[in-house]
Amino acid sequence: MALSRKSSSRDTHQVAKKDQQSTARDGSVVRSLIDGVVIHEMRNIVTQNGLTTEIFRSDWACGQSPMQQTIFVTLRAGAISGWHMHQRQLDRIFVADGALRMVLYDGREESVSHGAVNVLHLDRARPSLVSIPPGVWHALQALGGECASFVNFFDVLYRHEDPDEWRLPLGTEKIPYDFA
Repeated sequence: MALSRKSSSRDTHQVAKKDQQSTARDGSVVRSLIDGVVIHEMRNIVTQNGLTTEIFRSDWACGQSPMQQTIFVTLRAGAISGWHMHQRQLDRIFVADGALRMVLYDGREESVSHGAVNVLHLDRARPSLVSIPPGVWHALQALGGECASFVNFFDVLYRHEDPDEWRLPLGTEKIPYDFA
């Protein structure tokens, strides 16, 4: 019986995967991002009556194009806003409430990170503004049993008569990520 336990423990160790570094000593997240994707982490400011968070400042390096439109979106618990991409529009997304999984896929053939996938877990507890350049596919999923909300700052106005919205189904084989 003891031999069986040792063998089992050894086998488990051989198939186990060691964690890679995920944070630096200063608490910043260590990750390799798709070319052009920028994450600006900010801090909540505790005040005498609550929390204040700067959501956007023009002096942050989060895409230098000006903001032209802002939308507020709420996803129902577990809902996924499926794969979409813009050819002209830069998205800047800030989680306002709850937790989201943001998955990015670089479909730009000329990009140095072509084919790369980033999976970001974003939460109101650690405020971040994520800038997603044109040509990068993205999908968002509300995590946990609650709704999640985000604000999206666009650099071009949405054109109702000619939307810059390109979509793929969630289960597409063109993007190497499965939400299941």
